[in-house]
Amino acid sequence: MPVKAFVDTHVLIYAVAEGDSRSAQAEELLASGGVLSMQVRNEFVSVVRRKILMSWSEVTQALRIAPRHGHNIHGALVIAAASEAGCATLHSEDLHDGQTIDGQLTIRNRFAKLSRNEFFSRVTTLY
Repeated sequence: MPVKAFVDTHVLIYAVAEGDSRSAQAEELLASGGVLSMQVRNEFVSVVRRKILMSWSEVTQALRIAPRHGHNIHGALVIAAASEAGCATLHSEDLHDGQTIDGQLTIRNRFAKLSRNEFFSRVTTLY
């Protein structure tokens, strides 16, 4: 049986902290999967509420969205923020194109579906 990685609170915090030099590495660790305990989730919520000033709604949505829809915590926070803002569409190259969250928000990746001809016709109109 493969050994799973356990993720501590600081990895989650670094992944969502803006301007932190450790963010990219933390996102990479989270993207590879792992296990979170309830204690880690509780510590994460405490820190992002006090120090990063995230709303309760955004935090709870992110923690609900991540495991249910197959997103890491960073992607789930982006989705939660878009949902909380009342958006119908979230444009992202990193998330699941066409996925609808809670019947309200649809993720779109306009870059993924361009055929070679469509790509070159759009590029030539830019120049």
